[in-house]
Amino acid sequence: AAGAPVDFDVSTLRQGELATAQWRAKPIWVVRRTQQELKTLSAMDSMLSDPASKEPQQPSDMKLHLEDGLRSVRPEYLVLVGICTHLGCIPEYRPAPGSVGPEWRGGFYCPCHGSKYDLSGRVLSGSPAPLNLPVPPYYFKRETVITIGKLKDGADQAWHPATW
Repeated sequence: AAGAPVDFDVSTLRQGELATAQWRAKPIWVVRRTQQELKTLSAMDSMLSDPASKEPQQPSDMKLHLEDGLRSVRPEYLVLVGICTHLGCIPEYRPAPGSVGPEWRGGFYCPCHGSKYDLSGRVLSGSPAPLNLPVPPYYFKRETVITIGKLKDGADQAWHPATW
């Protein structure tokens, strides 16, 4: 049962807010990004190790917005495994620009060793983390309910990223 898919209702999630669910005993973050946050993502590409998410940190058959850097089924909602790909610490949600330094545009910061990720979970170059944060298999079961742990066709329940 610990690996079974879980449903998460996003109806009360406010813009800019992060909520945590649990799947496979791992924290799953659901972030409702603002329009302003979405606009800043393309400007981050030159600062990222893998801006197009070419490393297998998301199911290969998911219909994600990878080319535009959103890494989500619907641009507004980001779903990630909240575990740093360096040594497994839990990064902090730091959406405020400048909160981690003058160049910081918002994202996730791992206090253990300083890894930084943007608001799509893409790792910034120079971070100790080798890979982007994983995107687990998920789909919108209803307008405001996300099923985490499988795709709509039932595929990818056995999926795992290159590193948790």
